[in-house]
Amino acid sequence: MRMREKLPIEVNFSRRVVGDADPYGVYIQKSLRRNPYMRMRKMKNLDSRMERCAALRIAEPATLKGAWRSLKPDAAALWVEVGCGKGKFTAETAAANPDVLMIAVERCREAMVVAMEKAQSMNLSNVFYIDMDVANIEEIFAGQEIDRLFINFPDPWPRKKNAKRRLTHRGFLDKYCRVVKTGGEFHFKTDNAPLFEFSVEEFAACGLEVKNLTRNLHEHGIVGITTGYEEKFHALGTPINRCEVVCKPFILPPEEKKKAAEEETEE
Repeated sequence: MRMREKLPIEVNFSRRVVGDADPYGVYIQKSLRRNPYMRMRKMKNLDSRMERCAALRIAEPATLKGAWRSLKPDAAALWVEVGCGKGKFTAETAAANPDVLMIAVERCREAMVVAMEKAQSMNLSNVFYIDMDVANIEEIFAGQEIDRLFINFPDPWPRKKNAKRRLTHRGFLDKYCRVVKTGGEFHFKTDNAPLFEFSVEEFAACGLEVKNLTRNLHEHGIVGITTGYEEKFHALGTPINRCEVVCKPFILPPEEKKKAAEEETEE
């Protein structure tokens, strides 16, 4: 989902911790805290790399609307990750749950090709990728089709005027709760405290139940499968916020629907 990708610079965080005397390490750490959301560089060989992973990419996802399980008829559940980035979480989750069909959505092709290559190198057969904007999620998934949704470290869009772009804004929550089964869940993680507090308020405003909320997930050691960025931010001492949200249909107030429609028209 992210057009902006974090950490375009490869850094050996195992040797650079907060307070390290290495000036370059300290510079990188400060830069990450100031602006961890940076654009990925263009890849000269992107098309050829995408072609080599064609078996994992769903080029026409709308044709599978309501029929995603045809990709894995014996799937116990359909899980979707929006904004999969370079795919560490996606691949490891699919590997740990071979009975689940995993679909990853990422609009940045430069990131998605890395994710597909990772899955390909692990010989995974239960994960597929879509390059699209999650705003169009209702165009490719039928109502109540998804069992679980993952939203990991999305762009926080810190300016108030961009609140509607946040993936936990009520406009997006409305879409998720249409395609995720009633009683199904979406799991949300972020290192950005203001975004997390905004999100918790949005969940409450929409009457959604929140479970297992924590503002320091890895306080006593790594918990669960992590993203690449999650490990790096944890190494810097940044607390990771996480919660699980139970989905159910809800009705946006008329004024919110009107406002959302006006915002889409403006764009």
